[in-house]
Amino acid sequence: MSVVGHQPPPFFKRGPAPLARLVFFVAISLTLVVVDLRFRTLEWARLALATVTYPLQRAGFLPVDMLNDFGGYFSSISTLQQDNAELRQRQLATANLLLRQEHLELENQRLRALLDMKDRQPAEGRVAEILYAARDPFSRRVIIDKGINDRIVAGQAVIDDIGVVGQVTRVFPLTSEVTLLTDKDQAIPVQVMRNGLRAVLAGAGAGSLELRFLAANAEIQEGDQLVTSGLDGIYLPGLPVAKVARVERDTAFGFARIVCEPLAGIERHGMVLVLGKRVVTEAPPPADNEERKDKPAKGHRTRKADH
Repeated sequence: MSVVGHQPPPFFKRGPAPLARLVFFVAISLTLVVVDLRFRTLEWARLALATVTYPLQRAGFLPVDMLNDFGGYFSSISTLQQDNAELRQRQLATANLLLRQEHLELENQRLRALLDMKDRQPAEGRVAEILYAARDPFSRRVIIDKGINDRIVAGQAVIDDIGVVGQVTRVFPLTSEVTLLTDKDQAIPVQVMRNGLRAVLAGAGAGSLELRFLAANAEIQEGDQLVTSGLDGIYLPGLPVAKVARVERDTAFGFARIVCEPLAGIERHGMVLVLGKRVVTEAPPPADNEERKDKPAKGHRTRKADH
């Protein structure tokens, strides 16, 4: 119950009117904006606020960054897998070309070596390619791609860029059969380069050779190089043939067992050189001054005969 002349206190304490507060805060805000634009007085507050709120900003962007990272990770994996698949396909596509290029480079090197050997030998020569080996497993024979049409005849010597390979033993119109030095039925007269000792070298099979019919006390030793002697009229003299690998001397036997290794790539290379007829070099004609010297002498003799 109220007393006359007194009002009850308000239930809530009231401040300034809302409109007055709005006008006050708007004025303060405008003043701060003008002062900051004019004098840059709130820069320190802005920096402090940015520093304080940076962890909150990073925490807010963390889910978005994680999603972007996961998406980029999986996309990069798929891109790498696709690139690897394309590279494998290219590698398989070019593998044949690379292998053939290496093979062609090796063939070119061997062909150049054969041509150099042809220039060094005083005989005609034809470069041939080994097609395949003979079907007989107990013989060492190969088939080349030159025959009667290429003027190949039986008995011609076959060499490579290092030395003697074998001999043409059978000729067909388009191909020829070459018996290798390592065949058991093949023999070639040789001599030792160190001392000129002559002997007969025969095939022993399995890629080896043997010097036969040499006395146990023959002057030969391991490492000696054997060349053709030219006594058979088939092989040119001085062609490298083999190297002495092992010498076995036994007094119980009259002959020594001498095992040799061929120098040429008898069972490895694919290109050979078939030697033909020997090229005979003609002697140079006499000089003019020699002819002039001979003419007066002949005239002097004729005059004496007339007298």
